Amino acid sequence: MATLRELKGRIGSVASSEKITGAMKMISSAKMHKAEGALRRLKPYRSTIESIIGNLLTADATFTSPLADPRAVERLTVVVLGSDDGLCGAYNANLAKYLGERIASMRATYGAALRVTIIPVGKKMAKAVARLSGAGTAIRIPDVDSKSEGDKVKDFQASLIESFISKETDAVDVVYMNYKSAGRQVAVMDRILPLSPEVFTSEGVKESARPYIFEPDAQTIFSSVLPMYILSLVQEVFVENRASEQAARVMAMQSANDNAKKLLDQLRLEYNKLRQASITTELLDIVGGQVRD
Repeated sequence: MATLRELKGRIGSVASSEKITGAMKMISSAKMHKAEGALRRLKPYRSTIESIIGNLLTADATFTSPLADPRAVERLTVVVLGSDDGLCGAYNANLAKYLGERIASMRATYGAALRVTIIPVGKKMAKAVARLSGAGTAIRIPDVDSKSEGDKVKDFQASLIESFISKETDAVDVVYMNYKSAGRQVAVMDRILPLSPEVFTSEGVKESARPYIFEPDAQTIFSSVLPMYILSLVQEVFVENRASEQAARVMAMQSANDNAKKLLDQLRLEYNKLRQASITTELLDIVGGQVRD
């Protein structure tokens, strides 16, 4: 049975853990809200590019791009975004499990001979991917991690485009957690290369399309705007990953904080019971001594 001193030490340790998890939850919450703000700022940019491409596609002009050139998929590149840091629950494990399921589905669609190259983003995700048996060949990009932004993301996007245009790969997919809200994130797999014209020819775009005069010409504009659209997709995916990671960490820290509070209450109750028993024993000894006197 634990002594009062041991219980007091355990109470102090658990109380410190409760404070730490509470502080980490607040920090993660602030980072999540920052990522949410960045996500809101990105969406208008992407929507504008989608509108431009939609209007181009509904015009009478003809144009092509190697980025929208579909081909038989024999080599598939999958970018999977996770975290570099821990303490975010089963975030990376869930993404890795979903990745394995999607790759199995792709092999069923394109054939068992499909060659898959996996690019994990994030140290923890790289470790989770390494545990997947038979999923594909994993390649790390040293300068790219889950916190990358700006020029690093732009260079990463350019390398994906280059590998597709040079026919090193026939398609590029991205696996990430789609950020719905602070309490809900959904694992998804989106194709970013080749681009499908159907993405830009929704009924909404058709209805809003008006006659345009293109300068210098529709082909030049189309060739310039498509890489910008892909960049907006990749940027949005990186930001969604950061928001989802912090949301997962908030939930993990909340769970740890709740468990610490429960354990602290139990330890305090046990401490108070033991302390009361000790006081009672001392009183009985005092009373017993007086009676003998």
